[in-house]
Amino acid sequence: MVDVPPDQPPFGADVVELTKWLCTVPSPIGEEARLCDDVLARSRSWPLAGEPFRLTNSIAVPLSRGTGGPHIVLAGHLDTVRTQHDGPTRIEGDRLYGAGSADMKSGLALMIAAAEDRALSPKADLTLVFYSREEGPFAENELGPLLDARPELSRADLAICLEPSYSKLQLGCVGSIHAKITRRGRTAHSARPWEGSNAIHETWPLLRDLAERAPVERTIDGMRYRSVMSATLAHGGRGRNVIPDAFELNVNFRFLPGTSLDDAEAELRAFVGDRADVELVDRSPSAPPYRSHPLVEKLVAAGVKGIEPKQAWTDVARFAQLGVPAVNWGPGDQGEAHQRNESTSVAGLREGWTILRAFLAGL
Repeated sequence: MVDVPPDQPPFGADVVELTKWLCTVPSPIGEEARLCDDVLARSRSWPLAGEPFRLTNSIAVPLSRGTGGPHIVLAGHLDTVRTQHDGPTRIEGDRLYGAGSADMKSGLALMIAAAEDRALSPKADLTLVFYSREEGPFAENELGPLLDARPELSRADLAICLEPSYSKLQLGCVGSIHAKITRRGRTAHSARPWEGSNAIHETWPLLRDLAERAPVERTIDGMRYRSVMSATLAHGGRGRNVIPDAFELNVNFRFLPGTSLDDAEAELRAFVGDRADVELVDRSPSAPPYRSHPLVEKLVAAGVKGIEPKQAWTDVARFAQLGVPAVNWGPGDQGEAHQRNESTSVAGLREGWTILRAFLAGL
């Protein structure tokens, strides 16, 4: 009998039971310490190949070394977004309801199941990476510092980020820039607007161009991605009877794989031109699809439910920056991510475990 903390499911528990347990431990972004503690405590029961490494509220757990096979990293974030739930974590029919059940405690459950399956002995050097603060700004995400602190991870042969994807293989990712765009004006009384310069009105040509900007499409390694630019927040005005002297937009630019951060920034600045000031708020790189990589082909052969491009940003880009091929694949219901009463399919969880186990067993 392997000892695990008494408030946790037994060693080797079903992925559904593991997911339900993980969802009962609150871990909204910035409050991941308890869940990190619990996972670290549980890892003491795993057949480890070395001491788990902890950095703040993120851990890297080496499960096997010296196998002669590829080095595989399974990565999942501990944090969730703050959502509303009408009731406790529970199972109703095929649905498991709970905060993070789709994004991405279902993926974490598969990682734990891989560590606790006594019959699974893949010919691979396997590392599990549980990290925090993924749901916030790029610069605050703890995966970056963890990768810096553990250089052996930058020599991995493949990283799988277990983001919710209905067990479809989602390849690559678009990059993302958030920028504060500010149009300056001059205040005046709204009864005499000609005495001022209305920053809101004068932003109209830029907003019109944003609304009319068509997506730019490109097919890379058989995957079609779209570059899009959108205003997502707006703020301006001093009072109901004051002509505004400033109007701010948050513009989010999602750019194509193969485009560098510097080139994407230059494209955004050229689009805005001299019509407003540009201040970069957050920059996240893109990642290529790695469709023809031999290990990706093995994952496809294990039974993934489909293959599609990732028209969003994920941490595969952090691995790609280090030269590590990385893909998105996970059992969670993608459409449930960040939703009120978030849930995921019980059958989908078990199907996801079957696919991951077949992949690892076939290495």
